[in-house]
Parts: sequence; C-alpha cells; structure tokens
Amino acid sequence: MRIDLREAAEILLNSDKILLLSHAHPDGDTLGSATALAHALSAKGKKIRVECSDPIPKDFNFMFENLVNDEFEPELIAAIDVADIKLLGKESEGKYQGRIGLCIDHHGSNMMYADNVCLEPDSASTAEMIYLLLKEIDAEITPQTASCLFTGVTTDTGCMRFSNTTARTFEIAAELAKLGADTYNIIQTFFETKTKTFAALERLALDSMRFYFSDRCAVICVTQDMYKRSGSDESEVDRLSNLPRQIEGVLVGVTMRELKDGNFKASVRTHGDIDASAICKRLSGGGHMGAAGCTLYGTKQQAINSLLKEIQAEIDAFVID
Repeated sequence: MRIDLREAAEILLNSDKILLLSHAHPDGDTLGSATALAHALSAKGKKIRVECSDPIPKDFNFMFENLVNDEFEPELIAAIDVADIKLLGKESEGKYQGRIGLCIDHHGSNMMYADNVCLEPDSASTAEMIYLLLKEIDAEITPQTASCLFTGVTTDTGCMRFSNTTARTFEIAAELAKLGADTYNIIQTFFETKTKTFAALERLALDSMRFYFSDRCAVICVTQDMYKRSGSDESEVDRLSNLPRQIEGVLVGVTMRELKDGNFKASVRTHGDIDASAICKRLSGGGHMGAAGCTLYGTKQQAINSLLKEIQAEIDAFVID
C-alpha cells in the first residue's frame, strides 16, 4: 500500500523493535538515511538494528558511532532507500522476502515489494525524506544525525551538481548545517579526497574509456584485474560513475564494473532528456532519469553490446542530427 510520511512515522512509532535494511553495495544515501533514523528512534527508546549484506566502507564508520546494534526478533522490518528487494543481496532477499513491512524510498522504479511503501520520486534523496520524517515524529536531530543525513543528501546529488537537486535540497542541507552537520569534513571526504589506490584505479579506468554514437556515449569498464593492479576494490568504484558523463558532448556516460562471478554491474548517467532509468529498466534495472543501474550478463563484449543497444534506442528518440 502506498503511504505518506505521516503514515510511515506512525508505523515506526508503533513498533518497539525495528530492523532497518540498507541495500547491498551501500552508498551514502542508504546508510545515512538508515543510521539517522536509527539514532533518532533509539533516542525514543526503540530497539534498533541497521543491517547491510555487504561490508560498510570505512568512510561511513562515523555513522555507526554510539549506535547499539542489538540482536532481537524485529516487530518491524523496514527497507531504506531500497527500490527492489533484489538490491538487498541474494542472501538477504531470500531471508526477508515477504517480511518487509515498510519501505521508505525515492526511486521511481520502486517495485512496491513491501507491505507499506512511502515513495517520493521527486525527492533528490531518501535522506531528504528521512529529515522530514524526523520532524514528523518530533525527534531530536543531533549533530551526528545531521551529519548522516547531510552525507545522504550530498552524495545522492553529487554535492548539489546533479539535475535531481531542488530548492528543497538546498533548504534541507542548510538546516542540517545549522543543526551541526560536519559539512566541511563530509565534503572533503566524499568529494575532495582520493586514496592512492583510487587514483591508480581511476587512471586504469580512464584508459579503458571508449566512445560510441558520434561520441555521444562514453563507456569505461572496471575489471577484476584492475582492482589487483591498483590495489583498489569495489568499495571505491562508485566514485568513477560520473567520469564518462563529464566529457564534453557526452549525453550518456556508463561505468561498468566486473563482478566476481564474471558478470557486470552498469551505472548509467545521462544529460538532458535522455532517460537513464528507461535504459536500465529494459535490462531489468532501474533508478532515476539522470542516474540508474542494472546488471549485465555474459562476457564483457556481450554486456557492452546489450547496453549499447538500449542506449542507442534512447539517444535516437531524443537526438536529431
């Protein structure tokens, strides 16, 4: 059932033991939103646990400080920033299938798999929604909670550079700054600092870049071999997602990464009227108009060919030579 933030707040307040789920391969929005909600509900006497099927990248460790992840049988299982139950990871998908009572999300591609879905596709991030939800339940937003939310807001908007950014995004970011969010260190960590291993991976990824459709599409492919050569790993690859789209004249930028099973994950970023979610939806993925993702199967070339076919269809629909 589709519900609003007020109804989502009531569901949370009426539960005493709550498990919050973040999606696999976690980013700043899913973790920032879940931990902010966890801190606020813990302060109201709820037992809270935040769970993710993948390891938490070290840059997000600050979110979990002072958060007690007790073991308990939950009364409510809530998925935060998870558009499809498959995004929880295979093990968690099987474990929680049919058990998720609430989903809070901003992806228009949400599969409506939970009993109750609070969905705002026009929101730039789930963190924006959680900020408003915390206001709804009259929760204290501490500097740590504000920092969790500020991380979600900024990482899902490219530090306010993406087209999903709205006036409300700036307003909420300003309020979080007033509430004590560590804005300087968050921006430095996620937008201004590169590890040496990431710099090495970035160089290899850029060397792999290929152009298609009169240079309107740029594709980079990160392989397992690149991880070994650079000393990097999957926890750093998300920061490559916007590189192809930054090239002048490129309308569709793609970052593919090889999975351990030999298949590929693709992150698609677009400009203008080119719909990234439409491209990925035809490949059983989803996301937003300007940013979406999907899984591609087969060899590297088969994966690229499948994706290019859908990209060409989207470009042809909106671009006139």
